[in-house]
Amino acid sequence: MLTALANTLPHFRHTNSGQFFLMAGPCVIEGEDMALRIAERIKHMTDKLQIPFIFKGSYRKANRSRADSFTGIGDETALRILQKVGREIGVPTVTDIHESTEAALAAEYVDVLQIPAFLCRQTDLLIAAAQTGKVVNIKKGQFLSGEAMEFAVDKVRQAGNPNVILTERGNSFGYAELVVDFRNLPAMRRFEVPVVMDVTHSLQQPNQASGVTGGQPALIETIAKAAIAVGADGLFIETHPTPATALSDGANMLPLDQLEALLVKLTRVRDAVR
Repeated sequence: MLTALANTLPHFRHTNSGQFFLMAGPCVIEGEDMALRIAERIKHMTDKLQIPFIFKGSYRKANRSRADSFTGIGDETALRILQKVGREIGVPTVTDIHESTEAALAAEYVDVLQIPAFLCRQTDLLIAAAQTGKVVNIKKGQFLSGEAMEFAVDKVRQAGNPNVILTERGNSFGYAELVVDFRNLPAMRRFEVPVVMDVTHSLQQPNQASGVTGGQPALIETIAKAAIAVGADGLFIETHPTPATALSDGANMLPLDQLEALLVKLTRVRDAVR
């Protein structure tokens, strides 16, 4: 599955290393210098560990809790930064889209189009993403089982695009907690697609009274290790040099200076279970 994925992604290094792949970066593009610095540091780590790397950054955040929350620096400005990261750092890039009209625009700048979990059943959105020919990463809805994602995969494939990734990001557990059911990973792998564990978003604490999502970053290592042990093909980790000052999702991010040590541990887990 990863070999087929590599054929569609430029610069997808170390695909035959036997390691998981990593989708990582800030929640949202905050500026060019920061995006380039984060991407360069992660690439240095992943090259050393032979982990294929896709840089992640949202060009716009459309699903914030509060009207006064930061949403982005401008669509085309952020998309051009993602394109520059891909070209200068030499890595594939991924960003979210929220409406079918966004698919063609974003596809001009990035390699992977990501469907947010809340929108994973939106047929027109999935078809529009599929028709760009880009890899489509569909996040599993917090309200769905792994088995139910078969129909989202079918929508993309029936639109003529076989390049699909599925990402687990936890299930709603009451109003303000998420829980990870690791049975979802092997369930989704049965659809013959790469399966990713979104480590940081699965540790969110949504629907806080303040209107700002909370998180449990102390459990990032626990969730990541379990996902690799269960057989995840990839991990999704949002990271930032200073999560406390991040303009989105800082409460559940991993500090960038802790990422390499975590990746080293995870490669050992992968080697042990391979």
